[in-house]
Amino acid sequence: MSRRFGGSQTIKTGFMGFRDEFGRKSAAVAAGAAALAGAMIGTAVAQTPDNGISLLEAKSPLAEEVHFFHNWVLMPVMVGISLLVLALLIWVVIRYNAKANPTAKTFSHNTTVEIVWTGGPILILLFIALFSFDLLYKEDVVPDGKRFVFEGDGAQAAFVMANDFAPRRRLVRRDHIEARVVGREGARDLAYGEDYTLAGLGDDAVTIELKAPPAIDEALVVTGGRSRVGPGKVFGLFGEDRSEIALAPTVTVKVLGFQWGWTYSYPDYGDFEVTSLMADEDKTSPETYKLAVDNPIYIPAGETIRVVTSASDVIHSWALPNFALKIDAVPGRLNEAWFSAPEEGVYYGQCSEICGVKHAFMPIEIRAVNRQDFIKWVNEQREANGMEPVPAPQATAQALPTGAARVAAAD
Repeated sequence: MSRRFGGSQTIKTGFMGFRDEFGRKSAAVAAGAAALAGAMIGTAVAQTPDNGISLLEAKSPLAEEVHFFHNWVLMPVMVGISLLVLALLIWVVIRYNAKANPTAKTFSHNTTVEIVWTGGPILILLFIALFSFDLLYKEDVVPDGKRFVFEGDGAQAAFVMANDFAPRRRLVRRDHIEARVVGREGARDLAYGEDYTLAGLGDDAVTIELKAPPAIDEALVVTGGRSRVGPGKVFGLFGEDRSEIALAPTVTVKVLGFQWGWTYSYPDYGDFEVTSLMADEDKTSPETYKLAVDNPIYIPAGETIRVVTSASDVIHSWALPNFALKIDAVPGRLNEAWFSAPEEGVYYGQCSEICGVKHAFMPIEIRAVNRQDFIKWVNEQREANGMEPVPAPQATAQALPTGAARVAAAD
């Protein structure tokens, strides 16, 4: 049985038959996938915190922004309103009880009070909007950042990069560009004004000129884009700026929700499918029961992932708390979101839209690995589906900041 995404395409049901077919195909790769999972060194498993009340640890720059918004914007507002209402209730009980105020006053309205209780909430909402609108935009718009790599020769100090973004996404400000030099000893960030200058912002090409040219064994890595994510200065004035430019997606994952599991496909790699169901209790630990699945999916760590969701029966919601990601899967519709996992590890999520009696048994398990291991897993899935393997990965621009690279230019 096949499954296709909504619109003019059809979504065929009959899950049990599909599961049997998939089970036969996946039997050959189950052992290989298990061995790959066991080989992951230093894997950090993201689980529910012991105290049970805080948000799961943020594992991406965008999630850090969401946590800041919750902890330092929403929580103070909620606590302040709650304390104000409590104080007013206590004051009313003490000041206007029958003993303290035997003769109640009669009046229909008070202009000052009405202005306060109307204007106050408006000001509170405007304050929240200052932070939330920008955050909503970052979550909604898939980033289109690009990375350019220039090989150093010890003499050249000026480099030209194409500003070939969409007209409304062109690089027009200095904070749309980041630069660093990568060598055998690691990477060092460059500061605008101190280490380099820019010319041609808004034009078809931008020139970056360094004060000191990169050495022969170094590379200049320039990242350009408007999607800047991560904690930055408050109102652009206060605090430390730890934001970074998000790169365009390198992998697309299509997610199809059904009662009671998920089907994933990778259109960039032949559109093979992986069906993921909750793992049996005897195959998990007490900590991961109802979180682990029988067929986890893999993504390359440190790269941007585009997620496209739909559903075959009722509305589901695909959610990964570590990345502050939650997107509805609606029958007949396609929704789009994105995330990145900077660190290798195992991350869990669950369906977050009540979808029936087994809503609580639709976990999500994502394994972020290096690109070599990701391609290895992809080839195992392709082989199980009768497809040729994809070539072994070469050095990618997204991986370059961690070490020296000998490439002339890359996106």
